[in-house]
Amino acid sequence: MRIASIGDSFTEGVGDERPDGTVRGWADLVAAGLGAALDEPVDYVNLAIRGRLLDPIVEDQLEAVLALDPLPTLVTFNGGGNDMMRPNFNLAHIMGQIQRAMDRCAEEGVELLMLSGGDPTARLPRGSMMASRGRLYLDQARDLLEDYPELTFVDNWSDEELATAPYWSPDRLHLNALGHSRVAARVLTALGVETELPVAGEQAGSAGGPMVEARYYATYVLPWLGRRLTRRSSGDGRTPKYATWTRMPSSPN
Repeated sequence: MRIASIGDSFTEGVGDERPDGTVRGWADLVAAGLGAALDEPVDYVNLAIRGRLLDPIVEDQLEAVLALDPLPTLVTFNGGGNDMMRPNFNLAHIMGQIQRAMDRCAEEGVELLMLSGGDPTARLPRGSMMASRGRLYLDQARDLLEDYPELTFVDNWSDEELATAPYWSPDRLHLNALGHSRVAARVLTALGVETELPVAGEQAGSAGGPMVEARYYATYVLPWLGRRLTRRSSGDGRTPKYATWTRMPSSPN
């Protein structure tokens, strides 16, 4: 089994940090979970890099994994979240790139699993705008998927439990370790490995108020705006965490 994962921070694993600062995330958990369930080695590539827009995910990352020797048996594909936050969001272009990814995998005889990210919009600045774009994206993707019945699609955006605060990092944009584990369970189940969904249970609500919001904006929102104004990305200078086939242990740290 050879799994290649492409995408942005969601697939890289941002929010699920190990003690040494490296990230794990749902895609690592899926690779390990498949290895354990199938009782066979799983080789794994993850080219996802935080901040990436859909164009480089499809044009660079996808082509790189389809050039691997040997080819992947499965590609997991997510993208478009960063595009949704840009003022020049173009849904028709996004759908065209998604269809390109579907067609390229079909041409190469590689199984494709597409998934949406969770819905973070309830607690984000301008969240209503992103929520509207997310619904349009999902509706258009579902229409497109009708022509690709062999493709597996995992809709995390519509998971109402995953949209709640306990599954998200302090930046409110990236899933935390529990959120990544829930996505991994949903993907594994879609691949035929029935996996119980992690749940947060009863948790006390986090403190709110003007000071909390002020700290949030200073810590997360203003740096993001600064990168947009200077045309920088959080992924600038970063390289993929698994750029070549790597044998995954059945229980990742």
